[in-house]
Amino acid sequence: MQATATVLVYSDNAHTREQVRLAVGRRPAADVPPVEILECATAPAVLTALEQGGIDVCVLDGETAPAGGMGVCRQIKDEIFQCPPVLLLIGRPQDAWLATWSRADAAVTHPLDPVAFADALASLLRRRALVQA
Repeated sequence: MQATATVLVYSDNAHTREQVRLAVGRRPAADVPPVEILECATAPAVLTALEQGGIDVCVLDGETAPAGGMGVCRQIKDEIFQCPPVLLLIGRPQDAWLATWSRADAAVTHPLDPVAFADALASLLRRRALVQA
């Protein structure tokens, strides 16, 4: 198991980024590595971080403006070689089809349910570890 996993969190809302940090805690599950959070408030910061590498999972807020997480997700899936898995935060369950359109690997709704969020993140971290092995 790797020493730590880096999770990029994109939201223009500091409260949303804080909720993600609190839901993750030190690690989302016992069988995944501890998590380091890299916060981004703008889409260009997300692209720069992904180009530098080392990101294991992206958490993108679909409610962010002006560049929403769904559009950013679709863009990075098209433009980033071996794009890490993406967990999309959506405003309501009915937006799940938009998460599918954006090519997100998983989606959870606002307000964050810490247990559901941690489960989804841990699942993506496990999948990423299998791909890298």
